[in-house]
Amino acid sequence: MRGYALRRIDPATADDVVSEVFLVAWRRLDDVPHEPRLWLLGVARRIVANHRRSAARWSALHDRIGHERPVDPAEAALVGVDGDVLRALAALSPTDREALLLVGWDDLAPREAAAVLGIRATNFTMRLSRARRRFAARLEAEGAQVRPVAADPATRALPATPSTAPDPAARCEVPDAR
Repeated sequence: MRGYALRRIDPATADDVVSEVFLVAWRRLDDVPHEPRLWLLGVARRIVANHRRSAARWSALHDRIGHERPVDPAEAALVGVDGDVLRALAALSPTDREALLLVGWDDLAPREAAAVLGIRATNFTMRLSRARRRFAARLEAEGAQVRPVAADPATRALPATPSTAPDPAARCEVPDAR
């Protein structure tokens, strides 16, 4: 079995394949034929295929999220992001940070971001408003310049209703973090 696996996959994974083959044989002992060699090779072939598919998925996932790693403040100058912005974002709770990043960096409308999080749009608008307030406070604590901006009809905010109207003073304009 090990020789079969070694001809098809790297040595470290080949040992795992051999272990899995005999684990399957042990679990399915009643299904193992009297002459098991061909049956075991078939099991090994399927396990090798599963390992290859798994490795391909891991590689694709690594490639997809590789660019989404947090930016080091030392690298921030290279991509045009102010270090104060990164420190302020890092100081926020994961919930606040996610709300801000979905709208600010991923360029989603509040309704779209709410759908991503699986919550109602009105709840997301409130969460976003609070996150913006906390973000502005963190920026001020970092010494960054925060300029309040009036509500802009061109923004992608939800239509204002008396119960869900975002506080225009809670919005702040920060350097573009993309």
